[in-house]
Amino acid sequence: MKRVLLLLIPIFVWGKVHYAKVEPYESVVLKASVSGLVLEADLASEGTQPEGKRVVYIDDRLDRVDLNATQRSMALLEETLSINEEMASLLEKNMVRQESYYHRIEKLPTASTTQKDNAYSAFVSVKNQYLATREKIVSLKRQKTDLAYKIARLQDTIAKKSLRPKGVYLYKLMVRKGDFVAPGTPLARVDDAKRAKLVLFLDPDELEGIEKRDIYLDGVKTDYHIGKIWRIADEKYLSSYRAEIYIPAPKNYFSKLIKVEIK
Repeated sequence: MKRVLLLLIPIFVWGKVHYAKVEPYESVVLKASVSGLVLEADLASEGTQPEGKRVVYIDDRLDRVDLNATQRSMALLEETLSINEEMASLLEKNMVRQESYYHRIEKLPTASTTQKDNAYSAFVSVKNQYLATREKIVSLKRQKTDLAYKIARLQDTIAKKSLRPKGVYLYKLMVRKGDFVAPGTPLARVDDAKRAKLVLFLDPDELEGIEKRDIYLDGVKTDYHIGKIWRIADEKYLSSYRAEIYIPAPKNYFSKLIKVEIK
């Protein structure tokens, strides 16, 4: 009798039936990374795949005004920089000529000291103008770098004030028109509906050699395998271990219950 029981126990363990709900592969809560007043919340988009359509709009009007003003300042700065670079080019040519003239007249025994001093002063003067212009160009380039950073920051802020989910299923919006949000405020829950998963809670004895076992869904043998196993017991099901099976997304609806057997 004992021998019969020993033979039947493994059959019972590996024939254990589980029921799992078909769930989206991943669920994520999208949170605000900027603050502001919610001007739009498209509740009609819940339960759809927006594919880039704006579903939440946080007030960005002052940011856009600031961006336009900064972009105009950038255009003026670039024009000023171009003018100074042209001036520097002309001053450089003049400086080379003045230097050449000074060295030439300095060697002439017939040239007076006054002529030599005047040639040197002219050379030094134009060189100082050239260096001052080059210094201004460096300063203008530094300002241009600062403005470019400000423009990029404003563009990033504006982009983050419009929530446009793409490639996901919009399950729920968590804000409404008139709400004020701060960084970290939940905006929406979205699901990755391109794939699906089955979540099981297995007893310790079911985990032994599980990689070599076959998975049956609703009584039909499949090629699926356990995709992930938690090696720490579940907080809710204290004596069980969470496991996931990854499957293609259903054609119609999620949340269907499927009978799962691991044999």
